[in-house]
Amino acid sequence: MGKLNTKKLGIAVGATGVILYLGCALLMIVLGQQGTISFFNALLHGFDTSSIIRMDIPLWESLLGIILTFIIGWISGAIVAATYNYSLNDSEN
Repeated sequence: MGKLNTKKLGIAVGATGVILYLGCALLMIVLGQQGTISFFNALLHGFDTSSIIRMDIPLWESLLGIILTFIIGWISGAIVAATYNYSLNDSEN
């Protein structure tokens, strides 16, 4: 397998994070507070999320969350690609 494109993998991971973030926001809108709590309690195998779920999230905070999610995803993807490429070069020597 060849080298990974650091920028493209970063963008792919960042975009995936944004899609998951938007999916979570849509889930909260559709299910409401109790449905959201039930969903995340089931997803997190028994962890009680009722004390940390808040539904009154301002638009600016959501937009900031989307931007930060993309940045963290991009950095994560870029680190994975750079590490992979480095280890690939190391194994060729």
